[in-house]
Amino acid sequence: MQWLNFGLAALAAVLLVSCAANPVTGEQDLSLMSEEREIALGKKNHPEILKQYGVYDDPKLQAYVNRIGQELVKHSHRTNLTYTFTVLDSPDVNAFALPGGYIYITRGILAFINSEAELAAVLGHELGHVTARHGVQQYSKAMATTVGFTLATIFVPELRTDVSQQLMNILGNAMLSGYGREDELEADRLGAEYLARTSYEPGAMIDVIGILKNQEEFEKERAQKEDREPRVYHGVFASHPSADTRLQQVVAAASKYKRNGGKPGRLNRDPYLAQLDGVVFGDSVAQGIRRGNAFYHEGLNFSLTFPRGWQLSNEPKALSAISPGRDAAMEVRLVELKKDEKLTAKQVLVNKLKLGGLKQEGAVPGSKLPGYSAIARIATPFGRRNARVSVVMYQDRAYAFFGATKTDELLKQTDPLFLQVAASMHALTARERQWAKGLRIDIIRAGRNTSFKGLAHASPIPNYPERLLRLINDKYPDGELQAGEAVKIIH
Repeated sequence: MQWLNFGLAALAAVLLVSCAANPVTGEQDLSLMSEEREIALGKKNHPEILKQYGVYDDPKLQAYVNRIGQELVKHSHRTNLTYTFTVLDSPDVNAFALPGGYIYITRGILAFINSEAELAAVLGHELGHVTARHGVQQYSKAMATTVGFTLATIFVPELRTDVSQQLMNILGNAMLSGYGREDELEADRLGAEYLARTSYEPGAMIDVIGILKNQEEFEKERAQKEDREPRVYHGVFASHPSADTRLQQVVAAASKYKRNGGKPGRLNRDPYLAQLDGVVFGDSVAQGIRRGNAFYHEGLNFSLTFPRGWQLSNEPKALSAISPGRDAAMEVRLVELKKDEKLTAKQVLVNKLKLGGLKQEGAVPGSKLPGYSAIARIATPFGRRNARVSVVMYQDRAYAFFGATKTDELLKQTDPLFLQVAASMHALTARERQWAKGLRIDIIRAGRNTSFKGLAHASPIPNYPERLLRLINDKYPDGELQAGEAVKIIH
């Protein structure tokens, strides 16, 4: 008990000397991280973010987003930081920031934005998280509740762990899922202020949140039907912005910072759409394109076909598929081989995948490529059980195919499908090479008879094309186009 009292006293002493002036409010906030450490943390983890998502390969678009971001920075509360704005090559609808001035926006969210002012609103919101040090505050609050951690770092310095790893563990969900109502609202307020000070219309903050709220509702409905987690932007609240009084109040308050005598600020719709023309929509070409039940990879020059109705998921390290009943699953991975390492498919399966106790061994039936397959007992999404494992060799690379089911009885029924997927691997045909280039955004002018129904009929979007086209053009759920209006289509 005496040790506990001593510990609490020591913790109180630490908290008294661990406060810093908030750059936005000027008030003293709990801060267990210096600005120098904050900057170093962002610098250290920035390459990891780029590695995970990839940088979208469009220097002109990158420069455009950076220019707008840097304009906002000039009117922010922490102009002393060096800011980096990056468009990530991800179809996810998101934007987030690392402490220290690293701000990211996905090409996926760009498709739903309809003006330069709305783009500035998203960037301004993330800039607000940095200037208000929300990430550092989140870390400090978490650490302050751990008396043992605080005492250990004071009295036993060698017990300290990597603070950057601790922070990333704490902030991982916050960066992608939100910091909580109050911090998100403050980020909206700051973003709206930076918009007004930069001569953009602060009301664009309300507009873009409304668009993203519609996208969130659509995505949640779609995810429920597909039995998966929805992928949505963290800066959206439970209520629609049109009914959110507090949000409207903080954005309206930014009007006092307008530099044009209270007149509406700039929106710059056409310049933004010009930058968006030709941007990739959906899957990244670098990671491969899903179309229906097929998968095409331009860089690796191959195609695969999965059973009809299976849901494909394309992640940086693996391609996975799950059956409509969610009782069977597949995963395809590239097996790492050393340079000039010459192995047969069987050697890869046994030595690289380290599988033993193989049953039903043999070549992959129907495959035109060298391959080997067997039943092995491995860890699967359904627990440790028998599964079909195949290795196919193609262009000096080894591809591993894993197929599993909920029960051994179902494996007997589904096994032929697993083998068919492995056997379907082949070099891209001329037509498939075009499909492997993916979908892109095209900006056109609506004619007198242009309708979303007609555009959806001609669209290559496989699911919900009309609803998705309305969403990306801010016409959801039932708006229509006016003749001469710029409209985004997918081709």
